[in-house]
Amino acid sequence: MTATAAALTLSSCSVDPGSQQLSTLGAGVQTPADAGLRPLGDANSSMKTFRPDESSRLLVTDVRTGSHSGFDRVVFDLEGEGEPGWFIDFTTSASQQGSGNPIPFTGTSALNVNIDGTVYPHEVGKEIPNLSTSEGAGNITEVISAGTFEGRSQFIVGLNSAVPYSVQVLDNPKRLVIDLVQSS
Repeated sequence: MTATAAALTLSSCSVDPGSQQLSTLGAGVQTPADAGLRPLGDANSSMKTFRPDESSRLLVTDVRTGSHSGFDRVVFDLEGEGEPGWFIDFTTSASQQGSGNPIPFTGTSALNVNIDGTVYPHEVGKEIPNLSTSEGAGNITEVISAGTFEGRSQFIVGLNSAVPYSVQVLDNPKRLVIDLVQSS
């Protein structure tokens, strides 16, 4: 690889500090970002929840994972209006909202991620995004889409081990970001 090609490859993996956006290699797989990327928020192992003041009409359009120095990241890309709410907690036996059917996952534990304020694609004139299962990175084994039910989209993030995590919303474009601290 020439020096120019290497520089272009590295620059395509960089992060714009203003937006904290990750670069993708298609199908939700992440490339390692530059060494300056840091986890967002204060990480701990407690359940996380947030309810926005106003109703939202958001659609999860993509799920991406990445492994970085000191942390792993899951990004849920969102389109639409409003702010997402969430209810996120660890589980060792995931079940689907509404039906209670078990959701098998790879790993010893999982984050049960529920994103509130979401709609079905046809409600916002969009095609159904392909969100079935995304590959993992680092401690993340996989991300499974469990569907949308009554304004809530559910995802199961399979993990090799339960670790402290943080949740943040970023704009331009809007996304829900979960950073998981890597165990030492």
